[in-house]
Amino acid sequence: MPESALPEPGGDGGHGGEGTYERPYDLAGVGVGPFNLSLAALADGLRGLRTVFFDQRPRFSWHPGLMIEGATLQVPFLADLVSLTDPSSPWSFLSFLRAQGRLFPFYFAERFHIERAEYDAYCRWVSAGLAGGEGADSGGLLFGHQVDAVRWNGEQRLFELDFTQLDPVTGEAAALGRRWARNVSLGIGTAPYVPEALRPLADTPTVPVIHSADYLDHRERLLAAGHITVIGSGQSGAEVFLDLLRNRPCGREGLHWLTRSAAFAPMEYSKLGLEHFTPDYTRYFHGLPERVRDALLARQGQLHKAIDHGTLAAIHDELYHRTCQGGWPDAVLTPGVSVRTAGRIGRTQVELHLDHAEQGERTRLRTDAVVLATGYRERAHDGLLSALDPYVRRDAAGRPRVDERYRMVLDPEVTGALYVQNAERHTHGVGAPDLGMAAHRSAVILDSLTGGEAYALPGRTAFTTFGLRAGQQGRVRPGGGPGAGSGSAGMPTGYAGYAGFAGRRTAVPGPRPDAGAVTGGVTGAPGADTGAGGEGQPDGGELREGGGRTVPLIREP
Repeated sequence: MPESALPEPGGDGGHGGEGTYERPYDLAGVGVGPFNLSLAALADGLRGLRTVFFDQRPRFSWHPGLMIEGATLQVPFLADLVSLTDPSSPWSFLSFLRAQGRLFPFYFAERFHIERAEYDAYCRWVSAGLAGGEGADSGGLLFGHQVDAVRWNGEQRLFELDFTQLDPVTGEAAALGRRWARNVSLGIGTAPYVPEALRPLADTPTVPVIHSADYLDHRERLLAAGHITVIGSGQSGAEVFLDLLRNRPCGREGLHWLTRSAAFAPMEYSKLGLEHFTPDYTRYFHGLPERVRDALLARQGQLHKAIDHGTLAAIHDELYHRTCQGGWPDAVLTPGVSVRTAGRIGRTQVELHLDHAEQGERTRLRTDAVVLATGYRERAHDGLLSALDPYVRRDAAGRPRVDERYRMVLDPEVTGALYVQNAERHTHGVGAPDLGMAAHRSAVILDSLTGGEAYALPGRTAFTTFGLRAGQQGRVRPGGGPGAGSGSAGMPTGYAGYAGFAGRRTAVPGPRPDAGAVTGGVTGAPGADTGAGGEGQPDGGELREGGGRTVPLIREP
């Protein structure tokens, strides 16, 4: 349908005034991946909170190109959408198993790490349960709705979201619409990254040069190639290499695995090492100077970019097994190599120009197919938020500043909150893309919206004390967010809340607060970076916050 024939935005679309400026949503989410789905699931437990979530895809789908048989999550099943905040939620993974009649089989399977396909099925079950559409009290998911722009309406003091409703069969534009919301959560995910040297070849029709995100879509074509090169040292590269190895004939594997890193290194998975994926470390990291945060991230690749021990062992086992069948396999694994340039050789091959960092030598490799397991990058918000750009406060590197409660720091004129999910690694650390932090981040966002009355957030979450301040870990505030007290303390400046919020649907007892806990916290406005906020000092007294306000000391036992 031509755009001129589409209905103009601004009407209620037959939904009885839902999301209009007279009756705006309290929260609108853009994108429905695991993180905004977690937010929708936990919001579903809050009476009176009016939410809606848009996604351009026709249905929920999580990395379909990497659903390799047997591939597991790298986090335990407790890192589902809700359990680490609300274990009794009807949207937990265990609730999914019970609804599927598989709770006892899972119990006897004794699996702490589930397969990716099962996690995807769980998320699809949650999305189907929440996709009540507009008019539902909370958590409505609108698939097939592409949000085109987010603007701030200063007169109405609301965000405007323009969207295109897509035809479920053709994917073409079917209608235009607009909704209004007091607050917005951006969860548009990441995009596959293709190195610059290989970008001209990525669309070559005669030679498969594909990103690992699309691996299963091209698997049969890849297996038919005479020689395949996998580039990348992370988990995806290892899983693709293992799958190809298992499905190539012994002695005629024709595989080459190249990595820029110095080794095929295992991921840091010690118990204390995993404490970098806790709210404690997130608070500590957020309070560090920008240059220190950037330097830390550059050194922490082994926490999230390396390979699972089990996958490395499976690769070695498969290679060893093949030596028992008549010699060494035709598989070359070379670390410390980067691709300088690349080009086509005729119509059926690619030539890679390689540099070896340690030897200082160069060579060329001809191959019939390339799989780029080169990771992902945060999707740019520039187009979606172009109208908000004058309001966005940025750091020295030009990145949006994000406060401790995951709010993008905006001009004080904008009284609504713009939350980000998985776009804050530069401010919140390595845990930003981790599934295990999803439920906690969602709870922090909801506590910020409700003035600290949504969920009881934990105080101390790690045995490690990050930094020299004894009060780094904080203390439990019943039903409140970090630094949030009661009433509207946790809300953005200028936002008086919403009359419809009536508390939790089901009461979940939180941890018993310490006698020394702070009961009235300090909250920063979206226009002010609160820094470390609420961290105690070992010598007693008060801690002066970034904005000049003082808060009581939170003492360690």
